[in-house]
Amino acid sequence: MMHRRFFLSFFAALLSLCTGSLFSQNFTDPGDMNELASTLVKAMSDEEALAQTFMLGWVGAEPSPLILDWIRDRHIGGVKIFGWNTGDTLRLAETVGALQTAALRGKLKIPLLVATDQEGGWIRHVKGATSETPGNMAIGASGYPRDAYLSGYYIGRELALLGINMNFAPTVDIYTNRASTVIGPRSFGNDPVRAGLLGTAFMKGQQAAGVIATAKHYPGHGDTDLDSHGVLPRIDAPFEVLWERELIPYRILAREKIPAIMSGHLAFPNTQAAATPASLSSWFLRDILRDRIGFQGLVITDDLMMNGATTWAGSLSQAAKLALLSGNDIIMLSKTPNLSDPIWTNLLNSMRQEPVFRERVRDAARRIMVMKLEHLRGETAVPYIPDLRKAEAGLPDPDGSRFFLDLAARSVTVLKGAEEGKAVFPLTPEKAGNVLLVGKYPEFFKPGKAAFPNAKSWGDPRDIWIQELLNYARQADTIIFCLPDDEGMNVLRSLRGLGKRVIVFSVLSPVYLDQVPWIDGAIAVYSYAPESFVAGFSVMLGRIPALGKFPLR
Repeated sequence: MMHRRFFLSFFAALLSLCTGSLFSQNFTDPGDMNELASTLVKAMSDEEALAQTFMLGWVGAEPSPLILDWIRDRHIGGVKIFGWNTGDTLRLAETVGALQTAALRGKLKIPLLVATDQEGGWIRHVKGATSETPGNMAIGASGYPRDAYLSGYYIGRELALLGINMNFAPTVDIYTNRASTVIGPRSFGNDPVRAGLLGTAFMKGQQAAGVIATAKHYPGHGDTDLDSHGVLPRIDAPFEVLWERELIPYRILAREKIPAIMSGHLAFPNTQAAATPASLSSWFLRDILRDRIGFQGLVITDDLMMNGATTWAGSLSQAAKLALLSGNDIIMLSKTPNLSDPIWTNLLNSMRQEPVFRERVRDAARRIMVMKLEHLRGETAVPYIPDLRKAEAGLPDPDGSRFFLDLAARSVTVLKGAEEGKAVFPLTPEKAGNVLLVGKYPEFFKPGKAAFPNAKSWGDPRDIWIQELLNYARQADTIIFCLPDDEGMNVLRSLRGLGKRVIVFSVLSPVYLDQVPWIDGAIAVYSYAPESFVAGFSVMLGRIPALGKFPLR
């Protein structure tokens, strides 16, 4: 009897030890990264594994009670920061700290992926005290991979101060369709090899700052003028064309081991995917991206609440299931659903009833764990809890500010007015005569007035004011018109018959200049950052050379 009690006691102690060692392991434990990832996923319930595939946004500057419930009760894997969360930079840092604190209290102590869209240039979701930068097309105009590297590095360094450890950049969409206003200056240009090389440099810069890079929008959003937020764009290019054009940057980036790729809500009917959005297509995500290209990192959906996904799938919950089944590892939702939302309940029921789906979710959770263990630990990782004093002192990054001014200067491109015998530039105040500055950005007028101290200004270039503007324009010798897009094009055209020197100061994409071949001169700066306006007027005056090359062949 004594021996029996001894062995029972010994067995119970051994079982307790083994079970305890399994469940006491957590994210902070040392050891082989892949083995620990598998161990952590084995310790997860179905609910916890499924929750790791969720990346949720919320509305407002403060974290909503609902997003906190998803973190504390469900242990979701990530959160996405949108522009509506970022009015106050230090408050955002506090919010990130609060969200990570809630996540780290879970039994496995797994931190959140905290992501945003800080592409540079036009797309800058985290505003406040962060740097305004010249953007991808300016990098394409400069042509230097080092400019891409340092752009990624300084953008990443600012995000790291705020506790943001993942950035949905670089954008490597090819500017194939000149009417693609959705992409426009977000692209490096229309050369796929250059886009791949510059995207790789940008990725490596972000990684040097500790931030996880994410290339987008796979397989390519640049050959359509439609926006997948509202509709499902249809791109008619056959696969052979995509392989040698849109997919080249992804082929380069996969070889360079980019950690993550975002799938786009785009239809390619002349491929095997047919009408299925690429973001929900196992052919695009598994057969091509995983098997043929060899990508090993995470695949993340673009916001599933975009009509490009939900309209085709029939419902948001069905889109979420198809996204995971087709090969996405993370589903992103811009708003926080209720805890009892059909998205969650349907996915969890599918896990319990469909072994194939359950295995797919657990495989995704394992990939996510590997990503987190590789990038969210160690000395170079982004701190979970931001230091508010460092954030306040380091934003905008002082070294970054100097660099971005240099990049803006290197990228300025003279598109018209440098021809021999018809040279408009340099345009000195004496040569310009009476100057009228027309635009809508305050940042345009400040350096414009500094360049031409006696210039008049017109700050509302809309159709309804054309007649009044023309009265001012008739008194000018030179009109410098700031053109960001096709808004104001009618106003610009109205200046044609006045017999005045008309110069366009193009910001964002310069493709609209195709519509006004009669203008006397044009320069392009690719963004409305203050540094870009300063650089543009410096080139116009002849104080610095125009080194930028037009990035659209």
